[in-house]
Amino acid sequence: MAKIFIVEDNPDIIHAIAQNLSKWQHDTITVKDWANVANEIITAKPDLVLFDITLPTFDGFYWIQEVRKYSQVPIIVISAAEIDTNVMHAVTAGADDYIMKPFTMTVLLAKIQALLRRNKQVTDTEKLDWGHNSFNPLTNVLTNAYGTAQLTPTEGAMLQVLLSHRNKTVSKDQLLQWLWQGGKYLNENTLNVNISRLRTKLSTIGLRQCIHTERGLGYRLVVDHE
Repeated sequence: MAKIFIVEDNPDIIHAIAQNLSKWQHDTITVKDWANVANEIITAKPDLVLFDITLPTFDGFYWIQEVRKYSQVPIIVISAAEIDTNVMHAVTAGADDYIMKPFTMTVLLAKIQALLRRNKQVTDTEKLDWGHNSFNPLTNVLTNAYGTAQLTPTEGAMLQVLLSHRNKTVSKDQLLQWLWQGGKYLNENTLNVNISRLRTKLSTIGLRQCIHTERGLGYRLVVDHE
C-alpha cells in the first residue's frame, strides 16, 4: 500500500483516480491550500505525487520545482497540454513520468505501479562504488571528493543502470525498457532530456565527461578522464 498525493483541481478526476487507487489499497491525499502546495506535499511525505499542470495558483511546473528543492519523491505529471511541447518542461522541472488527458485508469495505474516498484528496487540496493565515487540508491546521492550531487529518482535509476553496465554501451531502447516499461508512452526526446539533466548534476562534482554518447547506439559510463 502506498500513499499517493493528487495535485489536481478537477473533483471528477480526483474522485476517479482515488476510487481506482483504493482498489489497489493505496491511500490518497489532496491539496487543501493552493498557496501552500509544496509544503503540504513535503509534510505528508507521500510515496508518489500526481501533478496536474494547470492549477488555481502557480502552475504545476512551478510547484514541481519547489518540491524538488526539498524532496525526491517520484512525480508523474498529468496534463491536457500537448505532450511534445510540455513533457520536456515537466521533465526538466523534475518530473519522472508524464501522461496526457484523457487517459485510461489502466495506463495510469500501470505507470504508478511501475514507478513505485522501480523506486523500491532502487532503495533496497546497497551503496554502489565507482572509482572514487559512491552512489547511495536509498537517498539518490552521489558523493566524491568534489562534493555531493542530489539526483531525482529517475536520474538515480538511470545512473544505476549505467553503473551496472559501466564501460559498456547501453542502448536507448534498453534504458526506456528498464526505466519506463518499454517507453510505450514516452519518446526518445524525454530520455535525452533526462540524460542532459543527469550530466548537468554530475558536472557539479567533477564528472562532466563521464557519460559518453555513442552515436546511433546509446550511452556509456566511463571514468571522467577517458
